[in-house]
Amino acid sequence: MPKVIFLPNEEFCPEGMVVDAAAGDNLLEVAHNAGVEIHHACDGSCACTTCHVIIREGFDSLNETSDQEEDMLDKAWGLEMDSRLSCQCIVGDEDLVVEIPKYNLNHANEAAH
Repeated sequence: MPKVIFLPNEEFCPEGMVVDAAAGDNLLEVAHNAGVEIHHACDGSCACTTCHVIIREGFDSLNETSDQEEDMLDKAWGLEMDSRLSCQCIVGDEDLVVEIPKYNLNHANEAAH
């Protein structure tokens, strides 16, 4: 059973957190089930970037990024090579190390969070 390691984030998990996940789980749901309340303005429909995360380890074990997700990621604040939208990530069979960026943009209302 893979582990998801959320790195410390001042707003969402100040101490960091390690949780169990099953292959096939949605990363945003894993976070929310563990009490890590990552924003998701579009309700996980890949129409915003509020659930943007950076996968520090285990990126290649995730499902492939869709064209729609890549288009949305182009609008994300602090985009990196290993950026993903957590609502679109399906956990594979490897452990993940996830960083939640300090800032995100909510394109639904055009305000910074």
